[in-house]
Amino acid sequence: MAIVDLVMPKLGESIMEATILKWNKQIGDNIAVDETVLEIATDKVDTEVPAPFAGKLVEICFQVNDVAPIGSVLAKIEIAGENNMVVNSPVATATPATAVEATPTNEQPESIPYVPAPPVNTAPQETGNSEARFYSPLVLNIAQSEGVSLSDLEKIPGTGSGGRVSKKDILNWVAAKKSVANAPVDSSAAAPVATSVAATTPTQASSVAPTTAAPTSAASNPAGVVLSGASEIIEMDRMRKLIAKHMVESVQTSPHVTSFSEADVTNLVQWRNNNKAAFEKREGTKLTFTPLIVECLVAAMKKFPLINSSLDGDKIIIKKDFNIGMATALPNGNLIVPVIKGADQLNLVGLSKSINNLADAARNNKLKPDDTQNGTFTFTNVGTFGSLMGTPIINQPQVAIIAVGAIKKRVAVIETPSGDSMAIRHMMYLSLSYDHRIIDGSIGASFLTEVA
Repeated sequence: MAIVDLVMPKLGESIMEATILKWNKQIGDNIAVDETVLEIATDKVDTEVPAPFAGKLVEICFQVNDVAPIGSVLAKIEIAGENNMVVNSPVATATPATAVEATPTNEQPESIPYVPAPPVNTAPQETGNSEARFYSPLVLNIAQSEGVSLSDLEKIPGTGSGGRVSKKDILNWVAAKKSVANAPVDSSAAAPVATSVAATTPTQASSVAPTTAAPTSAASNPAGVVLSGASEIIEMDRMRKLIAKHMVESVQTSPHVTSFSEADVTNLVQWRNNNKAAFEKREGTKLTFTPLIVECLVAAMKKFPLINSSLDGDKIIIKKDFNIGMATALPNGNLIVPVIKGADQLNLVGLSKSINNLADAARNNKLKPDDTQNGTFTFTNVGTFGSLMGTPIINQPQVAIIAVGAIKKRVAVIETPSGDSMAIRHMMYLSLSYDHRIIDGSIGASFLTEVA
């Protein structure tokens, strides 16, 4: 019998580690080829790791909630054979992120979407032993969001490969620091603390000193929320925390401007109603409004290439690929944005199948890591839930996002060669949020008008 190492696969260009969510198999269980052994999660998507060979699970190397670096051995499987082997999971072959977008090598990878890692942090740094220390983009992202300086980052002991700081290491360090800051301060210690604060801000010494003994945990509750007996406290799940973090960082990164327009989609509605049954019977997939709208978006983006770009410092990077992300609501209320790759290369049938497959995979938790990477523009349908319009938040590092509202019948004025007339039309509002650093109102409004 031979032992096969089940290795953490490559999950994207800049993803260096993943969290173990669940073991579907336990030690002693028999495993079929391609059967799911465990479920893992990155900061973008949850995915499954299948077995490369049939055999029996003989060892589990990581427990639930452990953070495993890419390339580490997750488990050992006993198979028929003579020599021990190291096998990467087939998941790795489903995520060729480097082949999707041919951009300059100095462009910030898009798999960490909201806060580009500061270049200074990725360069070799002087440490106590004069050796360069590597930090993954995820660790740098956490450090920036938690206000961890580079000097503090260098002091964190790493448990990863070669002493590398892992996600678990930095989160534990941050939690320990917060627990020390929130520790009760006795009367004997209060005076020195007050003196230290007063020395830092002498002009406010009288007002700062009396409050130093108050718990600093109030910083996590800046709004001063008062809890009553009828309140219910619900802990955010992992995805909701990431969404909250990304939304705040996007607003802090880009000055948002939103333009609105109204589209008469009567002809679109009538064409779909006349063709959707035959289309589904012929192609085996449903014809929704989404592929029709995506087709319009791509045509308009080609006329306004700045909409399909990103900003890297003082450089504007115009994307030649048209990878359209579509915001998809999950059954638990969270949101994920799978990406339609090469939307400009797909006809209506291809767009319909791609969109329906991605939506189904999202709702059934079957998305692969590559399915949510390298988007260049995002589309969200707020009309699905009855909203007439919305002001969407940009999906970083993109520079624009469009929202479409519910289609409603309204009386409208129709201009004809013989004169104006009143008619009942299908109308829909469009709203485009864009990064005002590089997209002015004239371009944003012109693009929106072109889509309408």
